[in-house]
Amino acid sequence: MDHISRISRVARLGTAGDEAALEEQGLDDQIVSSWHRCLSTYGIDPVSSQSVVVLDSPELKEHQERLDHMLKIADAEMQLVYEAAAGSGYAIILTDAQGVILHHVSDPRLEREFRDAGLWVGASWDEEAQGTNGIGTCIIEGKPITVHRDEHFRSQNIDLTCSAAPIRDPRGELIAVLDSSACTNEDSRNSQTHVRALVSTSARLIENRNFLFEFRNKKVLRFHSRPEYVGLPNEAMLALDGDCQILAANGVAVDFLNAHSRRDLIGRSLSEVLDAKSTRLIDEMRSKMGTLLPIRGRATGRRFFAMLHAPTAPTPVARVETPAPTRRDKSRLDLRAVAGRDPHMNYNVRCAERIMNKNVPIIIEGETGTGKEVFALAIHLASDRRDQPFVALNCSAIPESLIESELFGYKHGAFTGARREGMKGKILQSSGGTLFLDEIGDMPLPLQTRLLRCLEEGEVVPLGGDKSISVDLNVISATHRDLESLVERETFREDLYYRLNGISLTLAPLREREDREQLIESIVALENESDQAVRIDDEAMDKLVRFDWPGNIRQLRNVIRTALAMADNHVLRLADLPGAVVNARERASPAGAARSRFVTQSAGASVPETVGPRAAGTAAEAELNPLEVAEKEAILMALAANCWNITNTAAALDMSRNTLYRKLKRHGLPTTRPA
Repeated sequence: MDHISRISRVARLGTAGDEAALEEQGLDDQIVSSWHRCLSTYGIDPVSSQSVVVLDSPELKEHQERLDHMLKIADAEMQLVYEAAAGSGYAIILTDAQGVILHHVSDPRLEREFRDAGLWVGASWDEEAQGTNGIGTCIIEGKPITVHRDEHFRSQNIDLTCSAAPIRDPRGELIAVLDSSACTNEDSRNSQTHVRALVSTSARLIENRNFLFEFRNKKVLRFHSRPEYVGLPNEAMLALDGDCQILAANGVAVDFLNAHSRRDLIGRSLSEVLDAKSTRLIDEMRSKMGTLLPIRGRATGRRFFAMLHAPTAPTPVARVETPAPTRRDKSRLDLRAVAGRDPHMNYNVRCAERIMNKNVPIIIEGETGTGKEVFALAIHLASDRRDQPFVALNCSAIPESLIESELFGYKHGAFTGARREGMKGKILQSSGGTLFLDEIGDMPLPLQTRLLRCLEEGEVVPLGGDKSISVDLNVISATHRDLESLVERETFREDLYYRLNGISLTLAPLREREDREQLIESIVALENESDQAVRIDDEAMDKLVRFDWPGNIRQLRNVIRTALAMADNHVLRLADLPGAVVNARERASPAGAARSRFVTQSAGASVPETVGPRAAGTAAEAELNPLEVAEKEAILMALAANCWNITNTAAALDMSRNTLYRKLKRHGLPTTRPA
């Protein structure tokens, strides 16, 4: 039965009230209800083509600004969901309650597919226009849903597979949708169950973080019937005022306390819903901050374990901000501390220290989650520009239509919807300090041209302006992509690449760092909010050290943060770690793995003194600047580690053989091992 015939049959069965026949169609009730809305309420013709509406820049910016803090909270979680589904062809999408896509994380190689399908920032996927789809139908139904291939109402969308979950504010209003979509997926509908579960869990986690953000200046009681679940997505939360009156509750708290709705709890005293005197309970929790205490619900007598989340001063969580690190932040952002004890990272630090005050642009390369922005900020704080702004712009997190105004700024009246006072762009904001361009490989070509001109001339002209403004620029870029390959494919300007690439520093993946154990201990200390030190037992440490960490340091921090919430008696044990870490197959070699780009010299490889790294005093090196010395040093170490095999060395340095040959010629290095 083709798609149109199936829709017609379902419509007839629904009209006739034949529930048994409807069940035979194998459709969820949510899909059937949506199809009926599409036919009866919206009057959609399933074979008609309907282009996805894409908002213009000012209108999109308005939608994003309404959920500004949500975007900042959701970004890290979306990255983790993407890493969990990496390689499976899914994009992770966040929309507002109108179905407008506000943020999008996907494989850069699939960008064209998602754009062609209309799954891109600014596109609107409301059900009335696009028919049954994961985002729009989730908004109407108000609960998690999967819409798999021909369950989409419009024929043009039947190649898509979407799983979506609602995100609600502390008052229970739907404010956003988290969605995972693939443009082509040949798997069965049943195989999408784990994707929907992953999206639903992440949506609840974002909800909870948003709850804590909104009530960051209030006491929040966090509880669950199982102590190990406190701090995880399924925990219950109650926000309290100074008199222990309930200000807000999340959905789990409503269920646990046997209430009909959040309204049944808001305004009531904590003592009315829990079998304990509010003031005594709160005082006891304050005295034992971070400790789980048993409580009981009045309605059912059910036992829970609770902890108090104390009020905190508001801390800006910014995706594009000028960081103002606290004393604690500054100590962990010391350049040497960031490097730890890993030889490769310390090599990066030595290179950075040589050139950071010489106005030399830096490109930081590395996998997602390796800490590129943290390393860039550490360089800034170690440099002579430390007292000036550090301004970050993520070129992949901001819609293409908005990057230009974010980067260059605009004057009043530059476009419809522009702010009356105009806006200083990131370039102007960073003048005198450091401009950090994250995911530079995703910058659109037209903007690359404007950026190059700005870098060459040291001037910026805001949109709608006619006068250039002088700027003192110091640029650090970052990417997880191979920029040389993008240059060869002509999607990245070669002249801009060479202008930005004063030196390239590659951050090793966590699985390849030789100081994993020390790094894990330092992150435990960093994430530990109690006054007592936390110890990691041997079994837990062994699992943490041997895990592959596809999400790198970002994933490690998330795992540690959760494990600390579950740990008892200030000891982090194997039972506190997630199943993905505990049950993972161990790597064959837990230490000393080969580097993905710059390779540290192996113990058995030697470099002849005449061409070895740091062969100080030679005539050739005397003529080189520090950048060329650093590059030559890296090439020599890679050659030595790969026994002068050009193919293997080029692969280790992640460059083509032709590029390596050009660099060897430029540095006057031999192409075979010297005798």
